[in-house]
Amino acid sequence: MLGKRRSILPSHEVLPSTMPSSPQSSVTETAHLPVENALTRIRSALPQMSKTAAKIAAYVVEHPADVVGMSITDLAALVDASEGSVINFCRSIGLGGFQHLKLSLAQEIVQPVHFIHEDLEREDSTEMVCRKVFHSGIQALRDSLSVLDPKAMAAAVDIIRAARRVEIYGIGSSAPIAEDAHYRLLRIGLDARVVIDSHVQAISASRCDKDVAVLTISHSGSTNETVAATRLAHEAGARTIVITNFGRSPIQAYADVVLFTMARETRFRTEAMTSRIAQLCVIDALIAALALADYDRSTDVLKQTFDVLSIKRF
Repeated sequence: MLGKRRSILPSHEVLPSTMPSSPQSSVTETAHLPVENALTRIRSALPQMSKTAAKIAAYVVEHPADVVGMSITDLAALVDASEGSVINFCRSIGLGGFQHLKLSLAQEIVQPVHFIHEDLEREDSTEMVCRKVFHSGIQALRDSLSVLDPKAMAAAVDIIRAARRVEIYGIGSSAPIAEDAHYRLLRIGLDARVVIDSHVQAISASRCDKDVAVLTISHSGSTNETVAATRLAHEAGARTIVITNFGRSPIQAYADVVLFTMARETRFRTEAMTSRIAQLCVIDALIAALALADYDRSTDVLKQTFDVLSIKRF
């Protein structure tokens, strides 16, 4: 049985799967390897930040090279914040502390990434469009890997394996991702069903129980329909897994496990583009981990379903 409910999220007010579990000294901070996407993390999380954190974020984004040469006291004074607020800001984007932030910014300044975050322009050639779109997809995968917590993935695997049935929710551009997850779960022999209609989602979620696992896909984590469905399922006793973009969002309050993606969308790259690539890769990783966790049964079912589908081919 599933046993006592435990959440990977200690609070919906923080970014749990990337937050350190305890305060760390400056000595410990230096042991962290720099991340290559510190500025992207900040930009992704900024809209949901508190007023003080947003001030710190804005300054760091605008003056990354200056911040590298500052002390934490210098930065706190410049943005009229406390040193504790600066540390909390660093941890809210999944970094160990201020030294970790400086190391990451230094690497990003020395090794800038071209084309990755450039918006499409009206005068772009077809070649340039292809380069920008492909590079943005590649970067979305790299960034998402950096914020995807292996412990959260393992917890998601445990929840799904313990469940009698898996429900999958997605609305709008997340709907085809939900349908893909449904297909892949069926291929490895799990009892799953996908619901992409908001009314049916609400009914289905309200009928869940402790033997049901719910997988919700929502890039923003703020879509009314999917937040409501996830809340209803959570309140009904289901174990809930959410795939959503890095940053605070309302849906995380009702998630037992959060699997983060990181996809930066711009004027012409709407959320239906780079985010879906990251979401699909998270789904692929989840399915692979599930299959390996029950290898013999999964390979048998895959062979059976392959044989069944062979009648569809000439």
